[in-house]
Amino acid sequence: MRIRGAVLERTGGPLEVAELELEGPKSGEVLVRLHASGVCHSDQNAIDGTAEARCPTVLGHEGAGVVEAVGAGVTRVRVGDHVALSWAPSCGQCEECLRELPQLCSTAWPALADGTMLDGTTRLSRDGEPVWHYSFISSFADACVLPERSCVPISRDVPFAVAGLVGCAVTTGVGAVWRTARVRPGERVAVFGCGGVGLSAVLGAVAAGAGVIVAVDTAASKLDAARELGATDGVAWAGSAQATAEAVVAASGGVDYAIEATGRTEAMLAAFLSTRAHGAAVLIGIPRPDAVLPLPALSIPRMERRVLGSLYGSSRPGRDFPLILDLYRRGRLPLDKLISHRLALRDVGGAIDAVRTGEATRVVLDLA
Repeated sequence: MRIRGAVLERTGGPLEVAELELEGPKSGEVLVRLHASGVCHSDQNAIDGTAEARCPTVLGHEGAGVVEAVGAGVTRVRVGDHVALSWAPSCGQCEECLRELPQLCSTAWPALADGTMLDGTTRLSRDGEPVWHYSFISSFADACVLPERSCVPISRDVPFAVAGLVGCAVTTGVGAVWRTARVRPGERVAVFGCGGVGLSAVLGAVAAGAGVIVAVDTAASKLDAARELGATDGVAWAGSAQATAEAVVAASGGVDYAIEATGRTEAMLAAFLSTRAHGAAVLIGIPRPDAVLPLPALSIPRMERRVLGSLYGSSRPGRDFPLILDLYRRGRLPLDKLISHRLALRDVGGAIDAVRTGEATRVVLDLA
């Protein structure tokens, strides 16, 4: 079938909407007619080379839509199902999956890096030449083919715009609080970086019953947004990791968990320094490959300070997507408040600009 998709021809280049060919689903795969796609900072990372993608590629890895066709052997979804899409289709059989670490699945990661489906081939093409997938999904398009394990059925009364966000940013932020940190009622939390992931972490901390939630950002508007979503305090970046950490400690008494969502090593250090005894810096943000994080070593054994990496919020999409969306439906997670921009696919360049400049909280592409 012919579709329209936003193609990144080369790292550093613009996104251009073009007509493409989409092959139907093979065994274990699903064709989804996309209704909405989130625009995530990771898409910007692919464009600028922070996390380089194989080009030409159709970007987008947060999506929601309706199943239109299924390949042989598919049992998780049926034609007509509403689905939210996950870029982490764990195999359930590798060493990491058997250790209950599906977000680190060693079967999925090589194919994800190569821009292919799990069988090493692509369903996208243009004039007979391959166009590569991005994170199995490529949701900046009319439709996509992706692994069955990337499709999570959702309730029909959940708006597609909200369901699309759950595919990455929301689950990464909420999961970092619930699954990686396991924040308990009354504990103290700081969130460094109040973009879409960070604000999702704020919402997760509120839902978990955190007693103190300190938001940290360089922009006053982002701190205001965090307060509106339930942060109890806002701290502006004070010019250095040490000074910012001191401000967070002054506001909180030191936090149990500092969620870092920028990928900047200065912010990571500030998060670590803001923790109290037995506290943990939970690092979500993706730094450049050559980044190095220096830490004051003595406080690690003397204070039992910890550093926890968090990929995809340590989540299991089949479990966590429905839970998150159920709490949205009950008013416990007001995910719709994260959406600041809704644009058409033809305006994808403006969507990326809004993400890059920090103007947007969350951008949604309306695709139907």
